[in-house]
Amino acid sequence: MEEFKPYVPDITSFKDFSFKAIIVGAILGVIFGSANAYLGLRVGLTISTAIPLAVISVAVFRALGPILGKSSILECNIAQTTGSASSSLASGLIFTIPALFMWGFSPSLFKIGSLALLGGILGVLFMIPLRKALIVKEHGILPYPEGTAAAQVLISAEEGGAKAKNVFLGLGVGAVFKACIAVLKAWPEKIFLTLPILKKAKVGMEPTPALLGVGFILGPRIAGIMVAGGLLSWVGIIPLIAYFGEHLNIPLFPETELPIAQMSAEQIWNKYIRVIGAGAVAVGGIITVIKSLPTMLNALKMGIKDFSLSRQNSQFKKKRTDTDLPITVLGLGALIVILILILLPQILGIETTLLVRLIGAVCIVFFAFCFVTVSSRIVGMVGVTSNPTSGMTIVTLLGTSLLFLALGWTDTLGMATAITVGTVVCVGASIAGDISQDLKAGYIIGATPKRQQTSELIGVLTAAFAIAAAVWLLGEAFEFGTEALPAPQATLMKTVIEGVLGGNLPWGLVLIGGSFAIMAELVGVPSLPFAVGIYLPLSTMTPIFVGGYLRHFIEKSAGKNEKQKTNKKEKGILLGSGFIAGEGIAMVCVAIYAYIAKAKPPGIGLIWPPYAEWIALAAFLVLVLYLIKKTSK
Repeated sequence: MEEFKPYVPDITSFKDFSFKAIIVGAILGVIFGSANAYLGLRVGLTISTAIPLAVISVAVFRALGPILGKSSILECNIAQTTGSASSSLASGLIFTIPALFMWGFSPSLFKIGSLALLGGILGVLFMIPLRKALIVKEHGILPYPEGTAAAQVLISAEEGGAKAKNVFLGLGVGAVFKACIAVLKAWPEKIFLTLPILKKAKVGMEPTPALLGVGFILGPRIAGIMVAGGLLSWVGIIPLIAYFGEHLNIPLFPETELPIAQMSAEQIWNKYIRVIGAGAVAVGGIITVIKSLPTMLNALKMGIKDFSLSRQNSQFKKKRTDTDLPITVLGLGALIVILILILLPQILGIETTLLVRLIGAVCIVFFAFCFVTVSSRIVGMVGVTSNPTSGMTIVTLLGTSLLFLALGWTDTLGMATAITVGTVVCVGASIAGDISQDLKAGYIIGATPKRQQTSELIGVLTAAFAIAAAVWLLGEAFEFGTEALPAPQATLMKTVIEGVLGGNLPWGLVLIGGSFAIMAELVGVPSLPFAVGIYLPLSTMTPIFVGGYLRHFIEKSAGKNEKQKTNKKEKGILLGSGFIAGEGIAMVCVAIYAYIAKAKPPGIGLIWPPYAEWIALAAFLVLVLYLIKKTSK
């Protein structure tokens, strides 16, 4: 296999790790992370800011060029890496911390910030030995869509010309398209089609440019597997539940109010399918961890071997683009985190005993190490936005809660301790997915890994307490669990812990989901993307599927002309990268507006309301045709 050549050659002496890059990245990170925290608490999802940060870093350095001096592409990458850590911190906190407030606890800013900080540090450290195995050795296998897109944005900005035109054209189209949905509200965010004959069966789509771009970057195989999981949920399981439950006069657990006959497809999905999907993701995650054990062990062996060689031979020198932080940093850092968790009761809970903190610390390190590997691999397939971090957090909470149940710690204090364990693991898994994309971008452009890892650690240090303050202030202003700030993911985690420690978790649904993941593995289908398809709405999977098969169609149209096929694919990836960046920037602007105004943009209302869904579909088809036309030239 031909050795990969990065954009910036290894022998080139480029300035990368600079004070201005760290400062710009840290400031942008706090702004984006705070806005993302509000967005996640409102709708239960956060967006990846790696690509918008890459674009904005280029713009800032160019604008401040006369003052700060000329900046290299590697400095832009360092700024992007530093800033992107904040959004992952926000994801980890909004998935778990609101549950503490809903139980009546009032965690201090120090506690929230410390949990984010420790989780972020573990996420970065545990990713150190995995970089070679996941980023380098599987470069042609795991696409890491946001990382690839961020690299394309940086390279295009550096080169200018046609490449820059494609990326920034896509960026403009993506931003305008998303603004029509999120700002003007000219057409609906989702469109649905009710199927005949099958009771309560629906197919849907989120006609957005970012998901179309992600699908194009992923390609047809993974996109097809994910949409298959979604179809199983919405065209298979939901109609089955509707058929067998139509004559029930009482609610079927875990629903407590409505019988199935009175529930909509969306309510069935929320009450039953999400639990099944969580079980599928949990088992798929465990299978992925087991399958990844050789990767983890080999990665650790490689890190120890490199450390031993460098100790034995002082002349041993690796390439600049192949130098990670030493394995001793991982060991020492993890030890310090464990000691802090055990010796500082303010973090896991002032009322906790030494034994509770010891067991909590062990659970954190074990689950964080496992799910850092899972998260780093899955974002390579489906991207950060579709990373089922909440599923991994559910597994952590299930494992920790079962242990606490066995030990008799079933009161609210045990619940609070379990959720804090989940917070650290959730932040760690989220950060690992983020730095994986950053390392992928760095690998493509020729960055120095150890400096990227250092900048990510700095990003965690500078943003942890700022994002914690944003989450705390939002809770004080709106109150978690209300219509203004529903915190849907944290509500789900709260339900899981109460279900296990209270003895009322729907284990049957969880195990059904697990059986689907096992079935997928037995027939040779990767279980994790299939499980993600079951867990996430079908409307999210559909545009990814369209993007993946659009790439297949475009490449096939080139016939046997490999040069033309590569050219079309690269054009599509550049435009898709622009779509992702444009939508990301538009949504960050919406989140900032919502954070300042404490309300979503009012918009102008739907265009021709009776035909709004058809207008949304027509707009998406225009976007598809635009992508085809641009790649055909």
